[in-house]
Amino acid sequence: MAAMKDRQYYVYILTNATRTLYVGVTNDLERRMYEHKNKIVPSFTSKYNVSWLAYYEQTSDVESAIEREKEIKGWRRSKKVALIESSNPRWKDLSLDWGFDFRQGS
Repeated sequence: MAAMKDRQYYVYILTNATRTLYVGVTNDLERRMYEHKNKIVPSFTSKYNVSWLAYYEQTSDVESAIEREKEIKGWRRSKKVALIESSNPRWKDLSLDWGFDFRQGS
């Protein structure tokens, strides 16, 4: 039971070169970024090449993470952009700072 208390959940926003936005939630951000970058799952993000991590936040409570994802998804685009730019004004791919090679087979 203690292991469940130590879990982390992430609400994240992805983008691409045209600044298309995608909001998601996961319990393993590194794995999820690998999946998005390698288009593992046929989805909106793979179709539109949305794989740059523009923003994320972390919590230890799964219900809070799901509620926050729903909240952000319900926002107007301008509010999502303001959230991203509050901590990432240059819209850089935050996952690049992790030092991982996200290419498939690596």
